[in-house]
Amino acid sequence: MNFAKQALSFLQPDLVDKILKESTIQEIPKGTQILREEQYVKVLPIVIDGLVKVYSRFEEKDLLLYYIEPVQSCIMTFYASLKNTPSKVFAITEENSKLLLIPVQFIPKWLKEYPNFNELFYDQFNLRYLELLDTIGHLLVEKMDKRLYNHLKKKTELTKNDSIKMSHNQIANELGTAREVISRVLKKLETEGKVEQTSEGIKIINQW
Repeated sequence: MNFAKQALSFLQPDLVDKILKESTIQEIPKGTQILREEQYVKVLPIVIDGLVKVYSRFEEKDLLLYYIEPVQSCIMTFYASLKNTPSKVFAITEENSKLLLIPVQFIPKWLKEYPNFNELFYDQFNLRYLELLDTIGHLLVEKMDKRLYNHLKKKTELTKNDSIKMSHNQIANELGTAREVISRVLKKLETEGKVEQTSEGIKIINQW
């Protein structure tokens, strides 16, 4: 609880006490799906430690939308909980994570009573909007080799690991493309000396 209290220190102390009183903290293993598409949202997650990735599905293809880092929440989940509508996204833990789960029935009242609680979600909306613009920009102007390189680089920064241990199929799902495309482009990046593929995973060895 002390770690969670410290993570929420940007909120008013009495609000933090209420949140911790009504919420639960769960430790969730890597690779666990914590939210399904079309699921009604009962709890709003705030990441205390770890990393969560949020996807959307388009015609049976998955596309990684964004990561939820510590002291962040999911704006799509927040909207679905307020409107009591099914979730349009699904979420999976990227690594072992500790989540604070706030029952959604308390959210409307706390938003009215504590204006700075709104800032958490306004900030999240702004962050995701900027990330969306950035993603659209990459899709429009970058070739797949650059997109893949940037994706791997960001993942190493977020996970603080030198190597990314993922299958080509998993990477393809995150980028909304086919496994064959990823295999071909990874081979190209390896030939160019930008990445290295070993039994430990994929490692960036030279800057673009």
